[in-house]
Amino acid sequence: MGFFDKIKQSLTRTTEQFVDRFDDVVKRADGDDRSRDIDVDTIEALEEVLISADVGVAATERIIQAVRDRRGGDSLRDLVKQEILAILKGTEAPAADGHRPHVVMIVGVNGTGKTTTVGKLARLIKDSGQAPLICAADTFRAAAVEQLEVWAARAGVDIIRARAGADPAAVVFDAIAAGKARNRDIVLVDTAGRLHTRVNLMTELDKIRRVAAREVDGAPHEVLLVLDATVGQNGLTQAREFMAAAGVNGIVLTKLDGTAKGGIAVAIAHDLKLPIRYVGVGESIDDLIPFSPEEYVEALFQEKW
Repeated sequence: MGFFDKIKQSLTRTTEQFVDRFDDVVKRADGDDRSRDIDVDTIEALEEVLISADVGVAATERIIQAVRDRRGGDSLRDLVKQEILAILKGTEAPAADGHRPHVVMIVGVNGTGKTTTVGKLARLIKDSGQAPLICAADTFRAAAVEQLEVWAARAGVDIIRARAGADPAAVVFDAIAAGKARNRDIVLVDTAGRLHTRVNLMTELDKIRRVAAREVDGAPHEVLLVLDATVGQNGLTQAREFMAAAGVNGIVLTKLDGTAKGGIAVAIAHDLKLPIRYVGVGESIDDLIPFSPEEYVEALFQEKW
């Protein structure tokens, strides 16, 4: 199955609730005369459709304003699609700086699919022709390292680990040294899941960052926050705390196939100004895919008419 087919399939639950309702609004708005202003009832109906898909209040307001400003002849469907695409394309991933190994730190709260994401990302990187190394810096959760070892084996990627209770920053130090010695392109650091309200654990992330920076210039080059799409707007609060404490510069959106509110991707891009780097669309090792704004929008507006 191709990448577009996977994202299309993962958004099925969202589009089942979104497309028909959006289509009703489009028919009401476009009618026979697109030159007329869109009436208040239609605007309110469109707002309800967007909010129900978890697009978020601020992003919805931006889209609604674009609709209000539409020129004669513009299709409502095209306007909304173009505005959502503009929001998603308004964020950019950090440019590759050429440092090797390229250090990627994976952070997030418990239960978001963080550890499995590391394994899937390792597989994706390996399939692209690069050589990754996994760092098991979650030394506190019971069986965390063992779980990651299973995913590393599935991906066919080496893993650096330490004893339970070891200093996570020390494990990162060892992993970066191993990455250099083994000529690896990327070191993927799996950190312990932590609530954004736990100050001591959030401080630990800063220590890991400092250690990485001493070993490789500019490291960690990427800090990816894993967000569970099913938690909706609550994920934005988590993200803001991790941005402040860990320097998050990208998002991995997991469990997109398990929610009917896949519009959360739009809220993330609009409110956080962070790029969505990857999306999880299933449970197998191949079910993590690079995020494409164009493919997402096309999948979200899967036409049933």
